[in-house]
Amino acid sequence: MRKITSTTLLVLAILTVMPLVAQESTRSISEKEIIKKGWNFGPLPVVGFDSDLGFQYGLCCDIFNYGDGTRYPSYNYKVNLEASTYTKGSSVLRCYGDFKTLIPDGKLFFDVTYFNAPKFEFYGFNGFSSLYVPEMAFTRIDNPFSSRMYNELPVPEGRKSAFNWISRNQFRAVVSIQKKISGGLNWAAGLAYYNIKTGDINRDKLAGNDVEKKEWYANQLTLYNLYNEFGMIAPEEAGGGNVTQLKAGLTYDTRDHDSDPTRGVNIEATFYYAPDFLDCTDTYNHTNGGILFMGSHYVPVVGDKLTLAYRLGAQYTLFGNVPFYFCNNMNTMFFRKMYTEGLGGNASVRGIHRNGVIGDGFALLNAELRWRIVEFRFINQNWGFAVNPFFDCGQVIKPHKLDVQKQSLSPVFYSGEAEHLHSTAGCGLKLVMNHNMVISFEAAKAFSANDGTGLWTNIGFNYLF
Repeated sequence: MRKITSTTLLVLAILTVMPLVAQESTRSISEKEIIKKGWNFGPLPVVGFDSDLGFQYGLCCDIFNYGDGTRYPSYNYKVNLEASTYTKGSSVLRCYGDFKTLIPDGKLFFDVTYFNAPKFEFYGFNGFSSLYVPEMAFTRIDNPFSSRMYNELPVPEGRKSAFNWISRNQFRAVVSIQKKISGGLNWAAGLAYYNIKTGDINRDKLAGNDVEKKEWYANQLTLYNLYNEFGMIAPEEAGGGNVTQLKAGLTYDTRDHDSDPTRGVNIEATFYYAPDFLDCTDTYNHTNGGILFMGSHYVPVVGDKLTLAYRLGAQYTLFGNVPFYFCNNMNTMFFRKMYTEGLGGNASVRGIHRNGVIGDGFALLNAELRWRIVEFRFINQNWGFAVNPFFDCGQVIKPHKLDVQKQSLSPVFYSGEAEHLHSTAGCGLKLVMNHNMVISFEAAKAFSANDGTGLWTNIGFNYLF
């Protein structure tokens, strides 16, 4: 009954936000504010931190063109370049652009990114139906008469269990266009291509030159190994594959600004279709299609100084088979964050393990207060400092292979617990330049130990929504 109640609450919340209509508005610009014109470059060293990824270092550059300044704080177009790596082994090469004047009464967005992740998180399917065991490792049992394939052992002090790790490399290329219909209403269309390679972790690389560690990791089973053996992951999916998506939908946008809004509504309703013409075989294909809804509302409480912001969203597979390596993808038309995966991590429900809640459909709620504490001018730029306490929650609303998961009597595969709401709370700090570039620090804590036992923190860019 708990699952039905929480899902119903989320659906009702989404239905509440859908009829919201707001008048188009523009941000009031202070007389002291510098009106930006022409080109503006924001080269920065990338120095960040994410609990899931480690410390981040590298280089990035935001390139803006404001034209004659009449659109400020909006820009004519923006291009971002980034090359960075994380201390836990992941690395990123990215280029994306947002062109607001290239298409009359419309915009063009593109994103080309390569992710390399030798230790990518994999916590199983269907949220609470998968058990998180942070202090345990698993080894294979040699006894052929045992009904179990593995044996549990505690993790020695100073070492990490490899149970929830896989390796994954992803190349992503996305292009989307938007064209005005009337007022804030637009039609949108997009094309996306993903090449994803998944596999077992590199155990020798994890151990380095430590002989004891090599033996330790060599004998460990991962959840990915067990899912392959048990049939939770089909053999044709185990190594990854290609996904090509066609997208079409409607957007409704009356925000006063994209990156730092204080009022208005932003709604996206998208149908996506992924025909399996690249990886299709005679015995297996993963053609699928579904719908996505994301609705954000920004309510001014005290002018432009204090804003109540909330986002309600859902994604649901209508037909076909979604491969395991793509179940975590959020199929939005336009990206705000570099990572577009969830639930969990810095792009969806902050405070939950990255990719900790995976299924064929999800719903989420993000709510926060954004308080702009102070504004100032420095190096010929407009700056603002803000704080944003928040509450996030979400859950799987359509499971992935739950019937197969339930066939196992082992809690490693199936916890016996029905999926229900995952909730977190936290607070963030923001440093905003020209209302467009947002440097962000956020920390959050999950309400359930199954979603993570420590304090999740992230240093990066942009508001969540």
